[in-house]
Amino acid sequence: MISALRGMKDIHFEDARKFEKFLDIAVHIAKNHGFSHIETPILEETGLFKRSVGESSDIVGKEMYRFTDKGDNDVCMRPEGTAGVVRAFVEKKLDKAGGEYRFYYFGPMYRYERPQKGRLRQFHQFGIESFGEASHLEDAAMISMAASIFDALGIKYTLKLNSLGCEKCIPKYKTELVGKLTAMKQDLCEDCGRRIETNPMRVFDCKNDACQKLLTPLPRITDALCEECESDFDGVKAALERIGITYEIDKNLVRGLDYYTKTAFEFVSTEIGAQSSIAGGGRYDKLVESLDGKATPAVGFAVGIERILDLIPLDEPLRKGIYFAPLCDEAVLQAFEMSRDFRQNTVTYLGYSAKSPKNHLKAADRHNAVWFAGIGENEMQTKSVWLKNLETKEELSLSWQELKAKILEDR
Repeated sequence: MISALRGMKDIHFEDARKFEKFLDIAVHIAKNHGFSHIETPILEETGLFKRSVGESSDIVGKEMYRFTDKGDNDVCMRPEGTAGVVRAFVEKKLDKAGGEYRFYYFGPMYRYERPQKGRLRQFHQFGIESFGEASHLEDAAMISMAASIFDALGIKYTLKLNSLGCEKCIPKYKTELVGKLTAMKQDLCEDCGRRIETNPMRVFDCKNDACQKLLTPLPRITDALCEECESDFDGVKAALERIGITYEIDKNLVRGLDYYTKTAFEFVSTEIGAQSSIAGGGRYDKLVESLDGKATPAVGFAVGIERILDLIPLDEPLRKGIYFAPLCDEAVLQAFEMSRDFRQNTVTYLGYSAKSPKNHLKAADRHNAVWFAGIGENEMQTKSVWLKNLETKEELSLSWQELKAKILEDR
């Protein structure tokens, strides 16, 4: 038997219903915020992620599904969604057109890492990207949108917030930080030692307890913000407080990707074990420019869908639709013809062979249909159906013409 690859799961049955419920809610909220759908390819040039996510990140350094294709192109399966959307934004010259552009997307991402609960090698993200709006209120709007999604799903969360500074305040802070880290390098883990040279602020994301103890007294970028970053961060906090969204300041929050600046945020849940992050994002004002576009302010976030499936409650499925049941051989094609007509307007199920009413009723129950339409020898002669409501148990006989009006009326 051929099994699914390690770290790659089928999504079906209850998980599929939860997946659909999440997308229905998330897409509805995104559209209400003025976002439109964008779909980018799963395969991209490897250079796109080297330049955006950053060669210092674990994603680029260790986790990408990367290969050379038959055209001798260095390609990889997308490990995250933002870089592809930015590439599309620049390729379509939207950066030069001016104005604001807001997109949402969803689909599979790929990272080769050790599979565990909520962390797969093929996983799905729902993402939001906003271009052209520099106001800190757009940052607050992104956070509000994510909160609205989780609130609508009934998922409890804690919002963590930080500022990562900008090109004005980062250089001076980074010089000071590198000096202090270099002095303790021999006591840090291998990853932290490497990050001193590549992206020193990432050390605060280290999961090594010994490293965290050593890093505790070091200054954080939040303590060294320039006037503009300080003002924007205060503005984000004030906006969230104004609309009743509570948050915690987490000075260790640096996000795992190199392109973030200024606002960074993360939604965490204590209900899913060690992998507590369920969504994260922030501002990335320099990413469009770094991918050869015109300097454009941008902000966004992504939700890991598999991370939250266990947290999504499902209601009992409602009965819906009609089941056509041929009770004699002569009725099979008649039921087939009628089902095609009904499928233009309502959920329709069909038995393909003549069976007893008992067997057809069992099938209608499995499909959770509301209506059972039996057609036997007598119904063929009178051009009628035996109609039964499987919720109320009401039974009646209707002509073929009356049936459609009845079902559409109660749909």
